[in-house]
Amino acid sequence: MTGRRGSAVLPAALRVWAGMVGVLAALVVGVLGWSYAGDGGPGAADARVLAVVDGVRPPWRYVALGVDFLGEPAGAAVVVVGAVTGCLLLRLPRAAVLAVAGVGTAVGAATLLKHLVGRTIHGDDNLSYPSGHTAFLTALALVAALVATGRLGLGRTAGTLLVLGAALAAGAVMGWAEVALGAHYPTDALGGLCTALAVTPATAWVIDRTAGRMGAPTADRPDDRSVGVGRPRAD
Repeated sequence: MTGRRGSAVLPAALRVWAGMVGVLAALVVGVLGWSYAGDGGPGAADARVLAVVDGVRPPWRYVALGVDFLGEPAGAAVVVVGAVTGCLLLRLPRAAVLAVAGVGTAVGAATLLKHLVGRTIHGDDNLSYPSGHTAFLTALALVAALVATGRLGLGRTAGTLLVLGAALAAGAVMGWAEVALGAHYPTDALGGLCTALAVTPATAWVIDRTAGRMGAPTADRPDDRSVGVGRPRAD
């Protein structure tokens, strides 16, 4: 797949896999949300992880604070603007749209779920499930990996490994930071990661479908002009 302006943001080789993972991730989000609905404390699995991760000291605390900043409004805005700028410089308008819509949808879904589930941490005013910070960084990693898969022309296996690896790495890093700082329970972070896995590829598919209906060429459906259709005969 080339870097043309109409390149699909969800490569054809990954569509079935992304759909299956998205459904599984949505199920995990639902099961965890149901399990911890209205809760205000850690579960058994949370307690085991918290015993190891919670309350890190400098210099790791500074690292955690730096990672956490990426999910704060100011940090997130800088990162997203940088991603959009990079996509536009590479002449990838669909990817630029995904950098905004994919991340925004994931964070929006996490925010909605927080109010629906009602799990809290450190008081009734602090809704915690799922972690919006984790959803944000995971979604951003998914966008970058999907774009890289298309630009590099990776097949199903290599593309799947890249996309899934990027999502898990980003989710793990932000999840660690949120748990270490006491902002979320481990299951909140897992819920945030799975929220992004369920929402971001689906958003990419919608963008491709919308662009296709508007007549934008893709690597799977080339522009007619590139194959000579509709051109006047030379003779």
